[in-house]
Amino acid sequence: MAKEKTVYVCSNCGQNSPKWVGKCPSCGEWNTYVEEIVRKEPTNRRPVSGIETQKPKPVTLSEIIADDEPRIDMHDDELNRVLGGGLVQGSLVLIGGEPGIGKSTLVMQTVLHMPEKKILYVSGEESARQLKLRADRLSDVSSDCFIVCETSLEQIYVHIKNTNPDLVIIDSIQTISTESIESSPGSIAQVRECSASILRFAKETHTPVLLIGHINKEGSIAGPKVLEHIVDTVLQFEGDQHYMYRILRSIKNRFGSTAELGIYEMRQDGLRQVSNPSELLLSQDHEGMSGVAIASAIEGIRPFLIETQALVSSAVYGNPQRSATGFDLRRMNMLLAVLEKRVGFKLAQKDVFLNIAGGLKVNDPAIDLPVISAILSSNMDAAIEPEVCMAGEIGLSGEIRPVNRIEQRIGEAEKLGFKRFLLPKYNLQGIDTKKLKIELVPVRKVEEAFRALFG
Repeated sequence: MAKEKTVYVCSNCGQNSPKWVGKCPSCGEWNTYVEEIVRKEPTNRRPVSGIETQKPKPVTLSEIIADDEPRIDMHDDELNRVLGGGLVQGSLVLIGGEPGIGKSTLVMQTVLHMPEKKILYVSGEESARQLKLRADRLSDVSSDCFIVCETSLEQIYVHIKNTNPDLVIIDSIQTISTESIESSPGSIAQVRECSASILRFAKETHTPVLLIGHINKEGSIAGPKVLEHIVDTVLQFEGDQHYMYRILRSIKNRFGSTAELGIYEMRQDGLRQVSNPSELLLSQDHEGMSGVAIASAIEGIRPFLIETQALVSSAVYGNPQRSATGFDLRRMNMLLAVLEKRVGFKLAQKDVFLNIAGGLKVNDPAIDLPVISAILSSNMDAAIEPEVCMAGEIGLSGEIRPVNRIEQRIGEAEKLGFKRFLLPKYNLQGIDTKKLKIELVPVRKVEEAFRALFG
């Protein structure tokens, strides 16, 4: 007979406590402990997955064969890039994102383009009819994907044993529950136990599993933090529902880089891959308009040009407002302080609004120079020439610091027809300017950049 006991679990970090506490001693958050009823099963109980495997034996490091992991082609260049070249056999991938952002659409669209694989799609949120309507809307390709609407983990393993799929998709992990724990689906204990069991299944059978997960109101993956530690890869599907662009980021990846980025465009017939985001992120009608600067940014290994927009106006309500969309507000305040102290522009009594066009969130420090250029362009109401692109990091003393992968940034600007490129003077070393059709303007300080832009 199973033994029951009550424990309190932190919903933020998963720390256990025999009694309720106000402040979590592990993560420091307040009022995050929730009550969970845990059933302790007998030690001779069979594993949930029902997989009989031999117990591993210790081997020396020299006996382990380290071949490259075979990858499964997902028939989606953006998804393959973010995964690190494709889906690894036996890996556990978690995809998270806002409600309605397109997680299930992305997975279903990928499934429909893999007719050579036997796929089991486990849905705990939608009916089979809803999935069929979505599949008909996304593609005309007929797929032999198996659909099952199930929330019991034990029954899911029965379906897996009967179908023997090459890929398993679970939508979503928060709806799955196991009979070994007496708590509701989506609770801390259920998510932890179900994900751990699915991980054992994936590793023992070498079957890749895609999990779709919810996120909380702060924007991070819902459930215990151990969920992100258990899985091999965590992908975040981002984007504003008012914009047509969706961004797939890799937060954690044991088989590839976490700096990769995939860009999609949401359309009526599904998600379209954006192979050249620069052309879509640049509007063609900003000639003669002040407060617009073109930045050459890099996310992962791909460069793209983005439009940095700024609006500077006199403060009406006494305290000047500072607002930034898609850019770190604290970094913008630092750049404004540099302009005030080092260059002499009086912006203390001005409202400053900054926007990265297209709904993107950019963390590349190389867009510091375009940000302050757009701010000063709006402050002086003087337009920057539309054929000028720039990249550079700003230091606290007003110097323009070098940035990485400058050749890729210049090449992207040259490909899209820009005539001049402002870059840090140190980055000019080692660049063969004879082969370039774009004029390079090296600048060392912020004042030199402003003279090059505004004369």
